[in-house]
Amino acid sequence: MPAEQDPAEVGMDAARLARIDRHLARYVDDGRLPGWQVLVTRRGRTVHASTYGSRDLEAGLPVEPDTLWRIYSMTKPVTSVVAMSLYEQGAFSLNDELSRFLPEFRDMRVLVGGNADQPKTVPATEPIRIWHLLTHTSGLTYAFTRSSVLDEMYARVGADPLVDTTLDLASMSERWASLPLLFEPGTGWNYSVATDVLGRLVEVLTGESLAEAFSRVVLDPLGMTQTRWSVEGDDVTRLAALYVPDPGGPGVLRYDAMGDHALSPPAMLSGGGGLISTAADYARFTAMLLGRGALDGVRVLGPRTLSYMGRNHLPGGASLVDLGRGQFAETAFDGVGFGLGFGVNTDPVRTKVHTSAGEMTWGGLASTAFWVDPVEQITAHFYTQLVPSSTYPIRTELRQLVYSAIVEDGQG
Repeated sequence: MPAEQDPAEVGMDAARLARIDRHLARYVDDGRLPGWQVLVTRRGRTVHASTYGSRDLEAGLPVEPDTLWRIYSMTKPVTSVVAMSLYEQGAFSLNDELSRFLPEFRDMRVLVGGNADQPKTVPATEPIRIWHLLTHTSGLTYAFTRSSVLDEMYARVGADPLVDTTLDLASMSERWASLPLLFEPGTGWNYSVATDVLGRLVEVLTGESLAEAFSRVVLDPLGMTQTRWSVEGDDVTRLAALYVPDPGGPGVLRYDAMGDHALSPPAMLSGGGGLISTAADYARFTAMLLGRGALDGVRVLGPRTLSYMGRNHLPGGASLVDLGRGQFAETAFDGVGFGLGFGVNTDPVRTKVHTSAGEMTWGGLASTAFWVDPVEQITAHFYTQLVPSSTYPIRTELRQLVYSAIVEDGQG
């Protein structure tokens, strides 16, 4: 874990930062969470790093600075950075049709009615383009959200990598392509397997496995030595156990049926949710985002590319509320758009949280979250292992606590 600095040196109040721990401790003390880890940086310095509770309740193991966490959808920004590094090399254009590289996505159809047994579809008039994958405007979906007929169709044919763990990425991509789209590409926003398909595109363009591309472009250059796709050997005890809320509440129940997937190499390398990491490792990734593509003299992306990724790319400058199909998280999405790989705040007043316009953010299925604020020069990270992420409003509360500790503006 990076050494903690005096917060006053970078315009933050230590006593106010201490409120974070007091507030979040209640989630553990009353049984709602097993344990957690928080890391906050400003102007490249760690201003708050803390742990509380257990990484494994049954074994009596505490959360420690080097605890390993399933970060699930916090993998998505990593995949997007890898893809955009190929964009910088001229490997594709954002408007390129996906079928140019993945022909299984040619001649897609759109679901317009019916049910999972008798769906009604029509030919798509717009092809899936690469920018649609990066922004979740492709019309693809997720089986686990269970918010549409198409989600049910995904589940019925085994197009859910959380359930069918036997297919590799190429095979699963073909299965997704065999199903209709939820809407015409570019006309809506729906959280989906789009970033997994983007990972498959990376494999095709590089001739490498997604793991090899991740290591070459991001993990090795940034020194993210603890980030991996599975946990084995002596590191197994460092991995936090996975939990779900106890329906009889309060409390949590261990969820090894899903959690144990992390204990063996996956058949499908999921660019949408496959990584396991530590707080310190992922902080190097967010520091690179804050550094406009560079960290410690190593450049992963050009500054203009990173800035472009951090703009709202939704059609017409819409928010996720304006274009979104269904709600899947507890986070308020008023005033939040979507860039090339992560959520982007466009209007903190609409969001009703005093963050900054231009904040880049996302979270994971097990209630992990991060954000990067280029205005205030802040990165913030929260880790726990509770599925689903929509259970408690921790991400909003953490923003309130962090921004209330700022006593000097971002540039000093």
